[in-house]
Amino acid sequence: MTQPAPDAPAGPAKAAPLRAVASAAVREEVERGLFEVRKKVYPRAVTGWFATLRWAAVWLTQVIFYGLPWLAWNDRQAVLFDLGARKFYIFGLVFWPQDFIYLTLLLVTSAVALFLFTAIAGRLWCGYACPQTVYTEIFLWIERLFEGDRNARTKLDAAPLDGRKFAIKAGKHAAWVAFAFWTGFTFVGYFTPIKELGGAVLTFSLGPWETFWTFFYGFATYGNAGWMREQVCKYMCPYARFQGAMFDQDTLIIAYDRERGDPRGARGKKADPKSLGLGDCVDCGICVQVCPTGIDIRDGLQYECIGCAACIDGCDQVMEKMGYPKGLIRYSTEHAMQEHSGLGGIVRRVLRPRTLVYAAILAAVVGAGATALWMRVPLKVDVIRDRGALVREVEDGELENVYRLQVMNATESPHRYRIAVEGIPGIRVASEPVVEMAAASTRAFPVRIRVPGAEAKGGSQRILITVTAEDASGLQVREHAAFLSPRRGS
Repeated sequence: MTQPAPDAPAGPAKAAPLRAVASAAVREEVERGLFEVRKKVYPRAVTGWFATLRWAAVWLTQVIFYGLPWLAWNDRQAVLFDLGARKFYIFGLVFWPQDFIYLTLLLVTSAVALFLFTAIAGRLWCGYACPQTVYTEIFLWIERLFEGDRNARTKLDAAPLDGRKFAIKAGKHAAWVAFAFWTGFTFVGYFTPIKELGGAVLTFSLGPWETFWTFFYGFATYGNAGWMREQVCKYMCPYARFQGAMFDQDTLIIAYDRERGDPRGARGKKADPKSLGLGDCVDCGICVQVCPTGIDIRDGLQYECIGCAACIDGCDQVMEKMGYPKGLIRYSTEHAMQEHSGLGGIVRRVLRPRTLVYAAILAAVVGAGATALWMRVPLKVDVIRDRGALVREVEDGELENVYRLQVMNATESPHRYRIAVEGIPGIRVASEPVVEMAAASTRAFPVRIRVPGAEAKGGSQRILITVTAEDASGLQVREHAAFLSPRRGS
């Protein structure tokens, strides 16, 4: 047999087919993931500390969402975004479109807070407070009421359609639809006074936009929480895709202790795993059965993991029954797993450059927003010159300019406002200096301002218009304007 020359590059020639095989395997895996028909996930009910925490978050968020529109404040709805009147009520505050800066600050605060909490604690938002997670938990609870737990649901779906199955499925979907409609109704109740909205529903007199958004939001809730479920988290939610950019080795994640758990294998409760050459994992599959996205956390960190900790509760129950220490699956970090450090090691690494920068930015944005809100004067004035008559001479040789004052009373009480002017000797308000405004209203007032002819220097002179509430201290706005007069000798 002919032998290759000693200096022949045999290594690369052998490696090329291996790379081709590997590339083909990767392509096959990607194609299978893209085109594989969805396999329905049947999450198993689980109890434990984290399950209790999740349901506490469900109750808290839903009591706020469903209860807030019914809360009264100053004879009106406490939280109401009245788009028609362009007024936004949040308890004792009234905002207008001109206050868009506060919405901007709120969005920036939410984004930076999400970055900070993700860098520290991973996807806690997804696991406990995300609307998709919350409504999926509620819809799963309804499903269990009608169909039973995991095994009963799989058997029911596999059984042929008969009267019993039809009745169970119809009852479940009717409950889902009713809950989804109530959710859509509540959502619209933040934009249309919910008591008026309820009366319109009872009398079948909903307007077109209320009807559209009630059914649209209800249908989205029904579809996302009832049918799509984990598909929303895996394929539609962008957060699952870019979370990796915010994770590092000190981010809290749900981790399987491979050193302790492997090799996996079934055994009796009284068997000694060391004598059998096994780890603590009994390979029961409970961690997979309780997972709402259907993943196996033992395969390592995956973007589909929403951090709900259902697998921790399930595994801890098995460890307790077997007499093994809990924590085979637990909240930890990559550094803590590698260094075998406990809670103290995790806490010590919380204050690191990334989290400190996020915290500093968040503190600055929150501080700026709180300061702006605290110093906000609920009175806005815009001064607009009447371009139809720039300047005219009136009796006694005085010169008159006409302005249009757009005054916005951003309080929930009616007020009397006095208009004053200064900046030129003898300047005065020739029109009615006191105006009255209703609560949370805006009006435009024509204001005539006169200056003695002898004091007018010609051209443009700077003046200061002051609007002050006579019946409330601290409500005052000062706006600059220009008083025009003809140049002398012209």
